[in-house]
Amino acid sequence: MSTTNWTSRALDKIERVGNKLPDPAVIFLISLIIVWVLSALLSGSSFSAIDPRTDAPVVVNNLLTGASLADFLSRMVTIFTGFAPLGVVLVAMLGVGVAEHSGFINAGLKRMLDSTPKMLLTPSIILVAIVSHTATDAGYVLVIPLAGVIFYAMGRHPLAGIAAAFAGVSGGFSANFVPSAIDPLLQSFTQSAAQIIDPNIQINPLNNWFFTGASSILIILLGWWLTDKVIEPRLKDTPVDGDPDEIPKFDELGKKELTALRFAGLTMLIGIVLLVMAVWPEDSALRAPDGKLASFSAPLMHSIVPLIFLLFILPGVVYGYLAGTFKSSKDVIGAMSKSMGSMSYYVVMAFFCALFIDAFGKSNLGALLAIEGAQLLKTLQLPSMVTIVGLVFLTAFVNLFVGSASAKWALLGPIFVPMLMQLNISPDLTQAAYRLGDSSSNIITPLMPYFPLVVVYCQRYVKSTGIGTLLSLMLPFSICIIIAWTAFLLIYWALGIPLGIQASYVYPAP
Repeated sequence: MSTTNWTSRALDKIERVGNKLPDPAVIFLISLIIVWVLSALLSGSSFSAIDPRTDAPVVVNNLLTGASLADFLSRMVTIFTGFAPLGVVLVAMLGVGVAEHSGFINAGLKRMLDSTPKMLLTPSIILVAIVSHTATDAGYVLVIPLAGVIFYAMGRHPLAGIAAAFAGVSGGFSANFVPSAIDPLLQSFTQSAAQIIDPNIQINPLNNWFFTGASSILIILLGWWLTDKVIEPRLKDTPVDGDPDEIPKFDELGKKELTALRFAGLTMLIGIVLLVMAVWPEDSALRAPDGKLASFSAPLMHSIVPLIFLLFILPGVVYGYLAGTFKSSKDVIGAMSKSMGSMSYYVVMAFFCALFIDAFGKSNLGALLAIEGAQLLKTLQLPSMVTIVGLVFLTAFVNLFVGSASAKWALLGPIFVPMLMQLNISPDLTQAAYRLGDSSSNIITPLMPYFPLVVVYCQRYVKSTGIGTLLSLMLPFSICIIIAWTAFLLIYWALGIPLGIQASYVYPAP
């Protein structure tokens, strides 16, 4: 029995079992009920685990009391409307929808494909997906669906393109050549945790930058091989049976379309130039008070989605009028409405997802899971290298239940950073191990808010796509990423290569 045949059968089994799972919206509803029941059962129990955020024992809050249920009902609407991924997706898709239905995106892709060698398509998609982290969640609403369009236009299976982009955007979340807002966010938690041991220690926000940049090359090469040699061959017998009217067509561009594309591209370029001019001055209103652009407090970081909206809707409108696909403002609004129609399923799923995430956080079950797991790993007193590997896998496991990277690190950082500092392991290395584990399992948890959205993207081409289909496509990525990336970190550590700016591997114990 060959390894290839065994792997194929295992993935087929995962797909069949996974597709028998309830709809993602129902999974979130069932999970919500489970959280309610567990919170009631565990609320009277005492736990020794200390919550590093409060320096007090973790307390599970009962969500089935009259007061809790009344609070839940009174906040249900605001829980839903305040669900961050919902706004990100819908606002971005308003602008992208106009650019798509006007024909601007299709025309631009057509021109791009004419100059992109087919053999370099996969690494190019993964590279763009990785860089998209700089724009927070833009990769989920822009890069992943476009990857499907591009692969389909090149005569390749669109689901392979979506899987490659998903692996880059989410599986390689902590791999990036470009510093992003997540760097200072995690650094702030790491520094606070490190100061438990050394009150004078200062952690640079780019303390993992060299490692994340080098990791980008690893993720691109790994994703390239898996997409072309494992995922796409597996999809060869999966027919594309989506609605022909919804699948982009790439006819030859005429003179009128080429002229419209030039003016639309010029409009986008002018928009980008104006944006650069706006952020260039040191006292720009788009910068943080300390003058930084990549800080979470910088207005620019909070404006990424509105900027995507503007940078797509404006050239989309220009292209539509010049190419003749838009005759009046009604056509523009119609394009927006059509785009929102395709998001109706995601809106329903987001409602139940928002309720579950809110309840899970309020119950403190996620905090209990993370802290108890960390304490178990601590009590084992394993060798430092084994502990680092254990941290990677513990983070990956906790990530299946607690999605927020900052929330998990707020729980795990104050435990592992001081613990490993006493073993002469620097906070920088501990943070790198955490980021690795956090990224590697993003793509295999249906409880991740954007996972059902990627299922919707796949259903555009293959109607029968379900959770199991996407899991079977992404599991090879997740397994290979966590194994290869962990080995890469250990080699990096053994060779003593700096992780980032002002970062070290060995911390001199006080």
